[in-house]
Formats: sequence, structure tokens, C-alpha cells
Amino acid sequence: MKEWMKEIQNANVGIVKINEELASHTTMKVGGPADILVEPDSLQSLKKVMEIVRKHNTPWTAIGRGSNLLVHDGGIEGVVIKLGKGIDHLEENGDKMVVGAGYSLIVLATQLSRKGLKGLEFAAGIPGSLGGAVYMNAGAHGSDMSQIVTKVHILFEDGTMEWLTNDEMKFAYRTSVLQQERPGIVLEAELLLEPGDKTEITDQLKKNKDYRRDTQPWNHPCAGSIFRNPLPKYAGQLVESSGLKGHQVGGARISDMHGNFIVNAGGAKAQDVLNLIQHIKGKIKEEHDVEMHTEVEIIGRESKE
Repeated sequence: MKEWMKEIQNANVGIVKINEELASHTTMKVGGPADILVEPDSLQSLKKVMEIVRKHNTPWTAIGRGSNLLVHDGGIEGVVIKLGKGIDHLEENGDKMVVGAGYSLIVLATQLSRKGLKGLEFAAGIPGSLGGAVYMNAGAHGSDMSQIVTKVHILFEDGTMEWLTNDEMKFAYRTSVLQQERPGIVLEAELLLEPGDKTEITDQLKKNKDYRRDTQPWNHPCAGSIFRNPLPKYAGQLVESSGLKGHQVGGARISDMHGNFIVNAGGAKAQDVLNLIQHIKGKIKEEHDVEMHTEVEIIGRESKE
């Protein structure tokens, strides 16, 4: 076993698993093993893990609840840091709150609606964590995280920690400064909600949740929307108009319910999903002359098989 693995195992930082299959940690249920997976039990433990990572110059990747994520069959080299229990605190101060990155977005949206605070109704049914939602500026129903985030606490690759303002996060459609320009881990975020009518807020939340349930295949393992919408066109409509609904490669199938979803129909490999993505891109380019770009984050190393 490598020295850095031993150090992490002995560091008393939370749950540590060697050669852990990431299919167990993604909503699509595909993905090879992580060299080592760590679920830190506190922000202090996370900092300790990052100190070891920096000391040994070890590659690292952060994940949340594994939605909007496709992990290659070869898994992920180095340390995979899963932000969940231990990084899921919630500190409330009226309509302003600081929320840990591991906090469930669905649970948070539900709790806030019951308090009569509006702004997160769009997140009803989004099966991710607060950290992942901020990282990619998750959104739906005409709103997104940029509308309610005031500042974000980030742990950067060099070990420094900094609060970035909403402007500094450079939020745009399904992206932020963290995806390319300044890679880092979302530790927590400050949100500002608006007081509103509790009945109206909870009704809107239910309406959004019902819409998602009725139009998207969350009863099958999937990663959420595969492609960004090439506005003013919509990815799902382009897939459907190309006659691709139900098309299957290996265990990966385009949902019959929504063209922008690929589901694991049973025993799918990441390569099946990737091959299907390429097929969709080619078909839509050929028929509509539109370049499709993935919204789902694709990470890891390709299988050697």
C-alpha cells in the first residue's frame, strides 16, 4: 500500500475505503473503483485529508451525492473525497443561512418551504447536494443557485480557503468559476431567501416535484440531464425529433419519458453511456447541424480492458 494511503487510513478523518467501486456512489450506478474513497466527518477532517494530498502530490476529486456525474469504468486515480455526513451543517439566521456542501438539496428545499422562505422551489426533486448544486449552478423552472447564493466558502487545490462572493463565482448557465478557472471544493455556502406565503411556496414546490416525477425517469438509475440545452432549442426535443427515444447501447438507453435522459437499463457500463452520447451527438449534428455539449460531468480514467 502506498504511503499516502496509509497516512489517510491512520488520520482518523471519517469513513475510508480502499478500491471502492464508485458505481455505489453515483445515481447512474456505473463507474469503476476509486484508489481510496474518503467521507470526511468534519471540515477539520477534510482539511487534514487535503494536507496529506498536498504533501504527497496525490490526485484528488470531490463528489457529492453522485448525480450529474459519469465515472469512467477505469475508476478514479488518487483520492475521491465524498462530501456527505459531517459536511452537512445548517446554520440559520432569519432569511439568511450557511449550509454545508453535503446537505441534501431536496431536504433543504422542503425545509425552507415549510418555514415560508422562497427561492429554492426550483430544486424540488433534484437529487444532489448543496455543494454540487453550487459548483455547477444547478437550476430548473427558470431559476438557479446563482439567484440565492450570496457567497461560497471554497477549499482550493493549494490548501487555501476563501469566501468568494456571488460575482466572484462567475455563475453562468450550469457552470461557475470552479469548473475551469479556479478548481476547488465547495465547503459551504451562504444563501439569502425571501419571506413569502408558506402555502404558495409549498404548493409551488409540490408542483415542481410532481412535474419532475411525471416527465423524468427518476425511477431508473440515471445522472439527470445529459446535455446542456443549445438554446433556443432544447436537448430533449432534438433527441426526440431525431427518433432516438428508446435507442439503446449495451445497458444504456435513452429514456422513453425524456430525450435528455440516459438510464441504466441493467448492467450498463460507463462506456455504454459514452458510446450512446457520441451516437446522439453525431445524429443531431447530422440532422439539425447543432453541436451538443454534455451537462453531465465525465471524470476518471478509461478502462484498460
